[in-house]
Amino acid sequence: MEIRGPRALPARREDIELRTEDGLCLVGELALPETVEPVATLVTLHPLPTAGGFMDSHILRKAAGRLPALADLAVLRFNTRGTSSPRGSSEGVFDGGVAERNDVAAAMAFVRERGLPRPWLVGWSFGTELALKYGREHEIEGVILLSPPLHRATADEVAAWAHDDRRVVVLVPELDDYLRPAEAAQRFAAIPHAEFIAVDGGKHLWVGESQTRRVMDEIVAAVNPSALPLAREWPAS
Repeated sequence: MEIRGPRALPARREDIELRTEDGLCLVGELALPETVEPVATLVTLHPLPTAGGFMDSHILRKAAGRLPALADLAVLRFNTRGTSSPRGSSEGVFDGGVAERNDVAAAMAFVRERGLPRPWLVGWSFGTELALKYGREHEIEGVILLSPPLHRATADEVAAWAHDDRRVVVLVPELDDYLRPAEAAQRFAAIPHAEFIAVDGGKHLWVGESQTRRVMDEIVAAVNPSALPLAREWPAS
């Protein structure tokens, strides 16, 4: 059967809770390869909750549904403070990316406690702001930024990555609603080692199977390139 849409491939899936330093409980899910240990870990940071973003935003849900099976990756998703999804509601209230620093820290503490290997932060839209602002505080291999708007991450916070040798992979859609490739290239030029990828025909929300597959391919190219090319079909159960 063709792999497309919301179809979830086999994985070990576990509902989890994260505890923040300021006393909140955040709800989430950990998806692991079904029969082997993961080779790397994606800690995902969702789009803006006040605009409908949550842990089930489609690219993150599809990453959790596909990449444990296709690329031997662990995928951690969670709702930041004040965010709800079918999994449940995280405590607290949205703080515009300020107190969410504690949410990122709680996710990374969980990764350490579980001994999950080679963590990467994968942010989408608002999630890219959290990755840029707070990712340098944690033991990660790099950040993958999907549709970065650069509304909250300051020029200084972006430039700080220039002094950090960890990887910065930036996917900018050609037709983004907020930051298109030409301007994005200028603003990320402060990071000489940034890997800048302009996606022809791409849009901020990465709608459609072709855009979903492009995002999945680029994530895996960064984190576990030996798994490429990703399978497009899976045996019917």
